[in-house]
Amino acid sequence: MPTLDEILPPIILTVGLACVTTLLLVAIGTPIAWWLARTQSRWREPIAAAVALPLVLPPTVIGFYLLIALGPNGPGGPIAGLWGARTLAFSFEGLVIGSILYSLPFMTQPIRVAFETMGTDPIEAAHTLGAGRRQTFFRVIVPEARAGFFTGLILTFAHTVGEFGVVLMIGGNIPHETKVLSIAIYDFVERGEWMKAHWVSAGMVLFAFVVVTATMLLDRRFGRLTG
Repeated sequence: MPTLDEILPPIILTVGLACVTTLLLVAIGTPIAWWLARTQSRWREPIAAAVALPLVLPPTVIGFYLLIALGPNGPGGPIAGLWGARTLAFSFEGLVIGSILYSLPFMTQPIRVAFETMGTDPIEAAHTLGAGRRQTFFRVIVPEARAGFFTGLILTFAHTVGEFGVVLMIGGNIPHETKVLSIAIYDFVERGEWMKAHWVSAGMVLFAFVVVTATMLLDRRFGRLTG
């Protein structure tokens, strides 16, 4: 069994990365999902395909291009220079950027489906009663689409916790900086410490089971409420 000093820093880092990524993706994914659900633009499907790319691309491909973009010769170099750093790669900030891109469809898709399922009747009723756009969105649309938001939050958090390929490519294995749980398991296996890898892996299997069960229960509950 891994010691507390070995496992606590990766847990804290993983939870912190998942929380930051999830919160940022709520703000980023919601307007994208709303636009995709309501627009009639000819660019809707190409943009929807771009958002969904992380679902089919190998994580190493995404990680490779992010490594170039976040490195000293890419856009990440000048950005990191604003606070005296040389690169965004191999940093917590780089992990956040990579996690946002890699987990984007897990937040956007459920919210988009909820927006599309909702229809236009609640929105038209709110406008008839004199509600403005902002008031309609936060008091009518968001509550009506709560199932999609809950699913997106759960899936995004869980997916970020389980990331490996992208974080390995752009973060490496730096203790207290980029060594998340999935990297810690890889590190244990590389060192031949199979029992420690087993304990951490078993914990992540249990976490994944709880997440999937919670998602199914939420879908069942909200499906009954809206059905």
